[in-house]
Amino acid sequence: MLVFSHRPEIREAIITAVGRRPAPDVGRVRFLEAAGIAEVLAAADAGEVDLAILDGEAQPTGGMGVSRQLKNEIDDCPPIIVTVRRRDDRWLATWSQADAVLVHPLDPLTAAETVADVLRRAQADPGGLEDGTADPRVGRPPAAFERG
Repeated sequence: MLVFSHRPEIREAIITAVGRRPAPDVGRVRFLEAAGIAEVLAAADAGEVDLAILDGEAQPTGGMGVSRQLKNEIDDCPPIIVTVRRRDDRWLATWSQADAVLVHPLDPLTAAETVADVLRRAQADPGGLEDGTADPRVGRPPAAFERG
């Protein structure tokens, strides 16, 4: 899974909150860290991403814009979780077409539950998460990625 932020401490917070095993039925996850949009696009184009967790406040390109770009440009786009700093910004997930949204500070239980839920939905209905129907009322945490 891919974790994107220009700030290493945000990537670390996401990885720590999600953990290596968000749920028993999901199994262990591996994280791929990305500090720039080029890395995100390359990994997504190469099919290396099962789930992406994008920092909505990343600079110079935020995770919400990256999410929208991926959803509109990649035919088999992986599920995406966007993180935001303010609870009031959750509505932006609708515009970004993210599958879920997490609010900082990240709660480890919520983050792991959200990642597991998004992964389960993606496995149950491949392609069903790609329609950009994220519910911004669901304050769920970031997705799981392998860290090597």
